[in-house]
Amino acid sequence: MSYQKRLFYTSIFAISMAYLEAAVVVYLRELYYPDGFAFPLAQIPQPILITEIGREIATIIMLATAAKFLAKARNEWFAFFAFNFGVWDIWYYIWLKILLDWPVSIMEPDILFLIPIVWVGPVLAPVLVSTALIIAGYLILRFENIMFTRFDWVSEILAGMIIIASFLAQPDIIDSGQLPEDYPWIIFLIGYIIGLTVFSRRLIPAIRLKR
Repeated sequence: MSYQKRLFYTSIFAISMAYLEAAVVVYLRELYYPDGFAFPLAQIPQPILITEIGREIATIIMLATAAKFLAKARNEWFAFFAFNFGVWDIWYYIWLKILLDWPVSIMEPDILFLIPIVWVGPVLAPVLVSTALIIAGYLILRFENIMFTRFDWVSEILAGMIIIASFLAQPDIIDSGQLPEDYPWIIFLIGYIIGLTVFSRRLIPAIRLKR
């Protein structure tokens, strides 16, 4: 099966998973935010919070496993996982917009993740990351001769950690229930630019060789 067909089928999987995630959020908001999601946060019982963390872990495992079934090599596994994650994340927000008419704007603050502590950021930030992951995943599959060195992988991991650090800048947001402070866009952009730069350095030679 060509990589295009595999991307088509994995897109269907990721979009369907995104609907399931969005449906869970619909239920949670009906229970804890009947007047609509907003800060300060409602206090969620500990068992529900633990269940949510388990759901997040299960989601990542499912996306990674689906990528493993489609991949023929290690680079392809990463490419399919990145593509899956990006499609799933963007469609999660699309489904929330369809089902709840939320977010009102792409700058709306959101709880992004709960592992190991709560991640907070405007909707635009994860959408930018997911867009980059979709494009990177596609290009790795399109140009099979893209070769990453160990230094490249370390640099990309560092870039990802810097981006994650921007989401973790307000660790007590759930305990305090406070409104998020200004998001540290500078930290986010540093990590984002590093990631794009490292990837572009390997992509450009691969495109030239493909011609």
